[in-house]
Amino acid sequence: MNINFSEEQKMIMDSARHFLKKECTSEFVRSMAQDSKGFTPRLWDGMAELGWMGLVVPEKYGGFQGEFLDLVLLLEEMGKVNLPGPFFSHVLLGEMCLLSAGNEEQKEHYLPLLSQGEVIMTLALNEPESIYDFNSIATRAVVQNNSIVITGKKLYVPDAESANYIICVARTGDFVSGSEDGLGVFILDRKSPGITLRELKTMAIDKQYEIVLDEVKVVSGCTLGENGKVRSWLEPILFKAALAKCAEMMGSGQRVLQLAVAHAKNREQFGKPIGSFQAIQHHCVNMLMDVETCRWMVYKAAWMMDEQKSCQMQCAMAKAWCNEAYKRVVNIGHQVMGGIGYAEEHELPLHFRRSRFAEPTFGGGDYHRQKIADQLLS
Repeated sequence: MNINFSEEQKMIMDSARHFLKKECTSEFVRSMAQDSKGFTPRLWDGMAELGWMGLVVPEKYGGFQGEFLDLVLLLEEMGKVNLPGPFFSHVLLGEMCLLSAGNEEQKEHYLPLLSQGEVIMTLALNEPESIYDFNSIATRAVVQNNSIVITGKKLYVPDAESANYIICVARTGDFVSGSEDGLGVFILDRKSPGITLRELKTMAIDKQYEIVLDEVKVVSGCTLGENGKVRSWLEPILFKAALAKCAEMMGSGQRVLQLAVAHAKNREQFGKPIGSFQAIQHHCVNMLMDVETCRWMVYKAAWMMDEQKSCQMQCAMAKAWCNEAYKRVVNIGHQVMGGIGYAEEHELPLHFRRSRFAEPTFGGGDYHRQKIADQLLS
């Protein structure tokens, strides 16, 4: 592995730090938790002007054709400030699905709009009995009067209220039909008749929704990819999303480490900084080791992805490790900072809530250990 950041990658990180320091303060993040949308047009338009929505979109569709590592570096900076809004679901779920399975007509229609941030797209995959489990998807897509209609319920759909389009995974047939997975994927207009949204209250106060689909009609030309062969292209996207979530977690962990170290240097007890005590020193060192291990596992997997190397096992290892390491870092941060770290006015509670939300998103530790075992022992 050889990771020497290019001048373009350094510019991405520098511009992200400058923009987010100004536009995404901890006070802003707390206010957006109470906002119905969870972000402002100013924030979204500012990110669009910087080209972030089109970072990994090919130039022919209005993007910058960057590498996945570019996106990882950007998400790391976003994690440091707990960026609110639909950027993650829009890029990692919406755009990635179009890039992986869209036909040329769909790409030419949607990707320029997505890369400019003019429309927002998200993915509806999970269900009450199906959390990242393709085999248990029960939402059905059937043909009625020469049209496809979808009926079912989806859970934990990120940013559904803000989205213009929802990519919906539904069962189109049984396994015995000869298809690989019996699934289809469809692009739905969020305002289509039959779609009902209900916001879910979460610890991270992020924007997750339940979606009820009652005979929602699929517009002609809005089937994404080939029915029955969904898993072959959607599962790799979920691994990418898991790695991208690790980048956010890593950035957040880095910020918690910075807060803890600054506190240890400035907070005095018995006439000297608490950072002079061995127990606090060891806490900070343990945090650093966890953050740095996360960083290199994430960077390696992203590098392998850009080099077109098989890296699903590396993505799974990174997510399994970061799930636990990130929680450890935040927990130790609370120990170092003591009571001040529990005040709602402090930045640390924002990172604590994110750590609890990030762990199960795109698979918890047991989920990814099983993925690793399946590849290791097959």
